[in-house]
Amino acid sequence: MLVILLSFRNTPEMESRTRLKPVAVALQGDDAEFLQKVGRRARELREERGLTRRSLAVDADVSERYLGQLETGVGNISIMLLRRLAVALKVDLAELLETESAQVEHRSLRRWLQQIPRHRIPDVLARLEREVGAEREARRDRIALIGLRGAGKSTLGARLAHELNVPFVEMDREIEKESGLPLAELFSLYGTAGYRRFEGRCLERIVKDFPRAVVSVGGGVVAETSTYETLLANCFTIWIKANPAEHMQRVISQGDMRPMADSREAMEDLKRILATREPQYRKADRIVDTSGLSVDMSFARLREVSAQP
Repeated sequence: MLVILLSFRNTPEMESRTRLKPVAVALQGDDAEFLQKVGRRARELREERGLTRRSLAVDADVSERYLGQLETGVGNISIMLLRRLAVALKVDLAELLETESAQVEHRSLRRWLQQIPRHRIPDVLARLEREVGAEREARRDRIALIGLRGAGKSTLGARLAHELNVPFVEMDREIEKESGLPLAELFSLYGTAGYRRFEGRCLERIVKDFPRAVVSVGGGVVAETSTYETLLANCFTIWIKANPAEHMQRVISQGDMRPMADSREAMEDLKRILATREPQYRKADRIVDTSGLSVDMSFARLREVSAQP
């Protein structure tokens, strides 16, 4: 993606209001993508409030032309103009720059907190922390490892279970027991929807039968909202992640040569899946990044985060 970034410098005619002169600069890669996201977020906030571009420009005391450039992702805008927009939109500047759609819950929580009288906030936060802490402790004895295949869930999970002296449960093996079929046949007969149904039933049984355990969960559990919510509510979840190249290499090392058929296409698919699922994976209680680490180093990190309060 190539975006034209417009930076600005003061002109001699600047008086009480800032007059800006555009200078074109080529912008590519992550910076261009971020600018596009900020523009979309600004447009979303404006439309949510039923404002036209012109009325917002007047309220924020910014040029309608510059606002248009921002919303379409083809121009830069100074931090002071962004601040004016945030004030006019009645949001924090951080919310204007919070570009990921998965952060809707965070925005709702922030708006809820903004409605609480300032003198009540410490008490509300303390009560919320006590409730969240108590709920987290109730899930501590059942640790669930999530993430894509190749992250190291099975290897690390088995070691952690051994050290904690608790059962190690692999969701895929439990699904095979539940269905009486190997996974390949299960997918062939019932498809992904059938697999998800067995996955949900197995998770409910695991929660009931294993008050203490380490559970390795399939990477696609986040695709079924109700099942994932059950997992988050009943397990202390840890996202085991790695960079795409290491995911690919580890899968191949396990004997699955399918990614080699078209390595470029497979890598792009993997990156897309990671990007799509990352917002859901980030709902986990903890994250362990195994990129560039040996098994021993990864396990040390897992053991450390699983013990953190």
